[in-house]
Amino acid sequence: MPAMSRKQYLAFLVEGTRTAKLATVRRDGRPHVAPVWFLLDGDVLVFTTGKKSVKGRTITRDLRVAVCVDDERFPFTMVVVEGEASLSEDPDALLEWATRIAARYVGPEQAAAFGRRNSGPGELLVRVAMQKVLACTGMAG
Repeated sequence: MPAMSRKQYLAFLVEGTRTAKLATVRRDGRPHVAPVWFLLDGDVLVFTTGKKSVKGRTITRDLRVAVCVDDERFPFTMVVVEGEASLSEDPDALLEWATRIAARYVGPEQAAAFGRRNSGPGELLVRVAMQKVLACTGMAG
């Protein structure tokens, strides 16, 4: 499995509308995985989630997370990021990032509406610093 360079995996992460699969650990130790829409801010993955959602509660309790983004088409590519999250409830930052993230996934026509929906009270802005990255392409080649 050929490893990807930093430039290659960053380009892979921002291409198209791939979702990330966010892994956290519940209070009782059970794993939790959920898809999230995201963007990059340099070497930081950025997404929003509800503070009271399973994702929000688990990240608030333990900032350590893992994220997997993959391409399910042959010859298969994947990027796994491990890192520590930082959380913010700043309404201006939430609105900005929620709108930018929505533009990626639903297009600019609907971005403002999705941005408002995903940035209100009870929402969290999550930033995951990439501390460890495993990035491979051509996994079946």
